Amino acid sequence: MHVVAIVALDGVVPFDLSIPCEVFDRVRLPGGAAGYQVRVCGVTPEVQAGSFQLKTRHGLRELARADTIVLPGITDLSVPIPPRLVSAVRAAAARGARIASICSGAFLLASTGLLDGLRATTHWLAAEELARRHPAIQVDPNVLYVDNGQFLTSAGAAAGLDLCLHLVRRDHGSAVAADAARMAVMPLERDGGQSQFITHVPPSPEGGSLEPVLRWMEDHLHKPLTLPSLARRAAMSERTLSRRFREQTGTTPLQWLLRARVRRAQHLLETTGQSVESVAAKVGFGSATAFREHFQRFVATSPLAYRRAFRGSALKLSAGGRSAPAPRDAPRRTRAAS
Repeated sequence: MHVVAIVALDGVVPFDLSIPCEVFDRVRLPGGAAGYQVRVCGVTPEVQAGSFQLKTRHGLRELARADTIVLPGITDLSVPIPPRLVSAVRAAAARGARIASICSGAFLLASTGLLDGLRATTHWLAAEELARRHPAIQVDPNVLYVDNGQFLTSAGAAAGLDLCLHLVRRDHGSAVAADAARMAVMPLERDGGQSQFITHVPPSPEGGSLEPVLRWMEDHLHKPLTLPSLARRAAMSERTLSRRFREQTGTTPLQWLLRARVRRAQHLLETTGQSVESVAAKVGFGSATAFREHFQRFVATSPLAYRRAFRGSALKLSAGGRSAPAPRDAPRRTRAAS
């Protein structure tokens, strides 16, 4: 039987730990046989998990016999990762075991070096830190999960369910995965490439030397902003401005500006009934077509589909109890598997 080993260590996120336990343990094959044997493996016999303590039946030795190893998220990213865990995961990978991480469990997997040169994801709040600590990893904060074959990573919270159902589908086919999804009261259709629907958070830390310029850009998104005009505002050369942007935000001025405009558009789509054309103009896109293209690129869905997902009930209320017109453009999905 396929053995799934789920690692538990101090500071483990209980929700992330429970997801693979519940999903894999409930899988039934045609005829009623269990699809997996699930083992929770503690780095230590007793594990602190927030508001409660766990006593595990298995230790890290079980990783040597596992077909799949799942690394759940951890609450404190500043705590050193146990060397014994790193060694055990590396050894398991060397013999061909499949390794998957959920949420900030990507930091555990990244510490082994097994993700170097690969695409990976984690919770969008931690993506910047993962990229900073592990520059050899191509961190994608805009997807639910990434499948590299032997190594898989998922975003936070419910994205762990999507990843586990994806693994069930890989192992046993869509029919068995559909049954597992029904047991979890989850849709099976959510694809890995679907966006995490990132909330509106300034991408630069307070106190950075570019902070005044970034604040000014946020306040003037509706205006035509160019690299020369930004350089004049920052009182530095275009080359220096571009270098500072890369150092402090990890991207270029143009990409930062596009992301900021998309974030503002998300807010307007969620909180107002303005048309797509009006939103496009208010956030500084020259046309609705350009707005749709960039929105699709960063959010992996269309503006109207995004509004439907986050403001459907509000639109009905604003229409005086009548149903709002159905959006004409549905989300276009892209696969995260490589």
